[in-house]
Amino acid sequence: MDKNTILGFVLIAAVFIGFSWYNKPSEEELALQRKQDSITNIAKQKAQAEQKTKQIADSAKQAALTQQDSTALFFHALTGQAQKVVLSNSKVNITLNTKGGTVEQAVIKGFTDRKGNKDVTLFDANDQTLKFMLAGKDCNIITSDLYFTPTNVTDTTVTLTADAGMGRALIFNYKLGKDYLLHFSMQTKGLSGIFAPNYNTVDIDWADKCRQQEKGFTFENRYATLTYHLTDGGTKNLSETSDVADKKIEDTIDWVAFKNQFFSAVMIAKDNLGSNTLMTSLPQEKGSGYLKQYGAKLKTSFDPTGAKPTELEFYYGPNDFRLLKKVEEESTFNKDLELQRLVYLGWPLFRIINRWFTIYLFDWLTSLNINMGIVLILITLLLKFITFPLVKKSYMSSAKMRVLKPKLDEATKQYNKPEDQMQKQQAMMALYSQYGVSPLSGCLPMIIQMPIWIAMFNFVPNAIQLRGESFLWINDLSTYDPIIEWNTNLWLIGDHLSLTCILFCVANVLYSIMTIRQQKDQMVGQQAEQMKMMQWMTYLMPVMFFFMFNDYSAGLNFYYFISLFFSAIIMWTLRKTTNDEKLLSILEARYKENKNNPKKMSGLAARLEAMQKQAEELKRQREEQAKRNKNI
Repeated sequence: MDKNTILGFVLIAAVFIGFSWYNKPSEEELALQRKQDSITNIAKQKAQAEQKTKQIADSAKQAALTQQDSTALFFHALTGQAQKVVLSNSKVNITLNTKGGTVEQAVIKGFTDRKGNKDVTLFDANDQTLKFMLAGKDCNIITSDLYFTPTNVTDTTVTLTADAGMGRALIFNYKLGKDYLLHFSMQTKGLSGIFAPNYNTVDIDWADKCRQQEKGFTFENRYATLTYHLTDGGTKNLSETSDVADKKIEDTIDWVAFKNQFFSAVMIAKDNLGSNTLMTSLPQEKGSGYLKQYGAKLKTSFDPTGAKPTELEFYYGPNDFRLLKKVEEESTFNKDLELQRLVYLGWPLFRIINRWFTIYLFDWLTSLNINMGIVLILITLLLKFITFPLVKKSYMSSAKMRVLKPKLDEATKQYNKPEDQMQKQQAMMALYSQYGVSPLSGCLPMIIQMPIWIAMFNFVPNAIQLRGESFLWINDLSTYDPIIEWNTNLWLIGDHLSLTCILFCVANVLYSIMTIRQQKDQMVGQQAEQMKMMQWMTYLMPVMFFFMFNDYSAGLNFYYFISLFFSAIIMWTLRKTTNDEKLLSILEARYKENKNNPKKMSGLAARLEAMQKQAEELKRQREEQAKRNKNI
């Protein structure tokens, strides 16, 4: 940089400095400027303060207006003292609370609870909440915030009124029936102006912590489920084991039940419970005293003019099939509610067996006023009597195969190589066909009996008649019967050993040994080797049953134990009364008859022989084709 450039920069800087010094305001001007800035800041702060004060005032005014509307609407109902009103009959005590106007406790008479108390408390104020919510044009009405005044109080009826002033009111009417059904109606008086012209529904928020009522938490929890009924028929339920929160139900329903194993709280709507409802079921921890946390957010019809009441019915009672049918007849809604479906009877086939056979048999036996353990024994005996022809047919089929075993061994001894197994099987089937023996006839009768076993598996745990009933060493047939208990919950076993479960599993092992020995007597060649694997599987099944059934009811385990015991006796008796030589002579006569007149063979035997001939012909054709191909 040369000296001329430096001189230029110096001159420019001097000009700027001089200009700034020349235009610098005097002390008087600076004081005046500071005063003006202060006035401006004060005015700005004042304006901001006024704006904030105005906003606060507006909010307070709005809140005051809202409070004034709400207070003006339910001035007398927003404050008060909660009172309890008890409705009672010979079956149930229902306690209503004037704060909220809904049921806060239901006590079912005539059933002891798991602690030995005289009656069963289905729920109390700590367990259940129920509120109705109405959306007005300027304010919302939530019934749980209102205090109701009781009038027309009798043992079975009460009218609860929430006063809205100037002749306006919200009115609840309750009427308890002769059993477990509580009728409810909600009606307005003079309130139509606070609702929109097209407003026609009321929101219902119902929640309940389902109490553990039985000794066996795990077993009872399997049968505790939120169940709802479709308007078009049939029921559905939420998962018994998984958390389900606010599940949207798009079907239209007309009742929802908070159910445990033997008791239920049910809400039934005259005009249905709308669609797109939300259901919740959350399993609770063992030891909490509760099984599930239930919740249902529903809608039903509402008439703001008060001309038509909103009507509901509540059932607080036992899950008894016949009783639920009877209660449905007492309903004033004239609907096919199918309340008896709260008693689960199994899938369609098993439900048919239980519905049209087991229940009638059980009702007849219980009407004799005999011990429930004896009832289970008699049911078992009767079922064994009915199925005896099938069992005998199955056994005789096995016996025929047993006496023919030496002949089968002789006829198939040339087919001992692995590649000859198909031919060996064909030879066996041909011999069976000639003797008129069907291997499948021993299986089908046993398969036919399986639905009865499964039907009883669904029926016994849901039979409330077994609840609290003792038999021999069993204190309660509806729950497990421990011979030993401990505090730690062991994996797979739990915290106890059930004696009836042990008896059932031991009986299962002994019965399996008998059947395996019988099957061994009729197995030929490689079939006997395959039976070794089947034998171990058969022995493992009772072990698996022990882990499954240790928590199950003593009544169900006892039924299976007695059923296996009688099955073993029947099998032993049939074995002792069967003359193998006489049976073989009968088969030999049939063999000669079929050999002399093949047309007499019919049914499965004839079809098996025809299939064998077709297989032999197909094999012959393949061999001829192979020879021709080789010659070419």
